[in-house]
Amino acid sequence: MRDEKEPAAGPVCRMCRAALAPPLRGRPALYCSRSCQAKAYRRRKQTPAPAAERPATTGAQARRRRQVAEALWRIAAERGLHAASLREVAAEAGVSLRAVQYHFESKHQLLVAALHMLHEENERIARTRVPHDPADPRALLRAVLEEFLPVDAQRATALRVFAAYYARSLTDPALAEVFLAAEAPLERLVADLIGAAQAAGRTAPGLDAWHEADLLVSGAVGLGGDVLHQRRTLDDVRRTLDYHLDKIFAGDPAHTARVPGEGAGEDGQRVAGSG
Repeated sequence: MRDEKEPAAGPVCRMCRAALAPPLRGRPALYCSRSCQAKAYRRRKQTPAPAAERPATTGAQARRRRQVAEALWRIAAERGLHAASLREVAAEAGVSLRAVQYHFESKHQLLVAALHMLHEENERIARTRVPHDPADPRALLRAVLEEFLPVDAQRATALRVFAAYYARSLTDPALAEVFLAAEAPLERLVADLIGAAQAAGRTAPGLDAWHEADLLVSGAVGLGGDVLHQRRTLDDVRRTLDYHLDKIFAGDPAHTARVPGEGAGEDGQRVAGSG
């Protein structure tokens, strides 16, 4: 019977385990061929190290990552994501290309990280602007919808960046999976607000909270884009949103009681968007 093959006694390739010739000089080789070296590189790119093995992010590193992400936001808002190469982002951030590559191994990783940072930033700022008054669900919902409009420079920039991500996601399935998943909570939030008001008897009868939320969110985002393009004014968009909110909260006694004294026209009816 033929003896089993003995394992190589000397150095072996880290990919295929083939025996490696001893080096004539310098450091020993790690791979038997460029093909095995390329396979090892792809495997490292596709399989991230476990969280426990990754070095903890320091405050300085977090600030540098934020600096790079903000540079990408500016490029996306002004020129679109197609212009946001790693080299362009590095120049905009005022850092070296090597520094960007140290914090983000690929452009896709940078795009995903910057998207998450932008969502976190918007949520943090929105919490300071949106009133938390359950006694007035219409005002609460109205304030949430305002976050989808370019009311100020911060929201205008965020809308431009999200529009750039949306355009990129149409041709980038990997980014679309992240971008669309990140957008889902918007409809859920609005639907929950309408559902809570509906349960309290504050809305018109027979509403479907999810359908209403879909219309409100898509309408607010689309109308906000029209404001960016200067096709509509903020006042026009607010009147449209108030019109739909008035229909949703037509059954709210507190709201209907305020109507005669708020923005009434000559015929005694409320002018949409007034107040």
